Amino acid sequence: MIEPGATIGIVGGGQLGRMLSVAAAQLGYKCHIFDPHEHPVAADVAADFTRAAFDDTEALRRFGEQCAVVTYEFENLPAAPLSVLGDKLRPGTRSLQVAQDRAEEKTFIEGTGARVAPWRRVDSLADVQAAVEALGCPLVLKTRRYGYDGKGQAWIHSPQEAVTAWDAIGQQPAVAEAGIRFVAEFSIIIARGADGTAIRFDAPENEHEGGILRRSTVPASAAVEAQAEAAAAMALGIAEALDHVGVLTVEFFASADGPIVNEIAPRVHNSGHWSIEGAATSQFEQHIRAICGLPLGSTRLRAREVTMQNLIGDDVLAWRELVAEKGAAVHLYGKGAPRPGRKMGHVTRLHD
Repeated sequence: MIEPGATIGIVGGGQLGRMLSVAAAQLGYKCHIFDPHEHPVAADVAADFTRAAFDDTEALRRFGEQCAVVTYEFENLPAAPLSVLGDKLRPGTRSLQVAQDRAEEKTFIEGTGARVAPWRRVDSLADVQAAVEALGCPLVLKTRRYGYDGKGQAWIHSPQEAVTAWDAIGQQPAVAEAGIRFVAEFSIIIARGADGTAIRFDAPENEHEGGILRRSTVPASAAVEAQAEAAAAMALGIAEALDHVGVLTVEFFASADGPIVNEIAPRVHNSGHWSIEGAATSQFEQHIRAICGLPLGSTRLRAREVTMQNLIGDDVLAWRELVAEKGAAVHLYGKGAPRPGRKMGHVTRLHD
């Protein structure tokens, strides 16, 4: 067990690192941020900050020497340099390696017995055309790496669109994924300790706009709740197969044939932000507990219903009205000027 007062290293200095740092401070830990940017928002609330490239092995080694444990806030990191952190890194690099390559991710998920949409690897236009013939339309191309919030994706609704879609993703290695019919999207958020103990949160139902999460609600609709236990079993199987320590998020489609895995995030997740006010233990505190070897906390809901709404781009300009709204819990990430598609904050509302 890592006792309060110790320093937790966080690789990545965005809003997830910021909220992890706040949760850690509440438990008496100090946080040290590692990020290449000059003013990462997580550093505003952390005890220390190292500015260096994510692949700077020597800087990572020095950073690790100053920390009792190290975690990461997002998966698009070079995994090999992080190996210098050794057993201090939680979760380990295996979770990163699987989650940051869509083809490896889908192969791994299928290996655990969980379901994914029919898919094919594509490395050329000929592969795209073969996937269209095999999977039919519609289908979506997703770059194997560095895709998030709808980036690196292009839909194909007819065979004639294959060339345009391939060009749209920059002719990069990708997966072609069959379009599926679903009634809702939801997440299973699990925290798992080094001893294998695991606990999950209520499954949030997620609404997206333009590929970006707009709103999460718990409890979810009856259609999602009917599939939540089966999905949770899949998510736990994935966490155990990875030997994951910390919070793991698995995104699902609720289909007529049961839950289908969309993707894995080996970390705290946007769809779990509601838990800061809405659960007895937030996803951020739960992650800190897990990586430090503390007992996992209760995930009991604090209200009949909880909704979390992202503040995207200019949404944040309404902050005056939001902070004046009775019962609204406003979180602003300190990112400066808003841009289209940029997550600037979120607001959570508890409904009795």
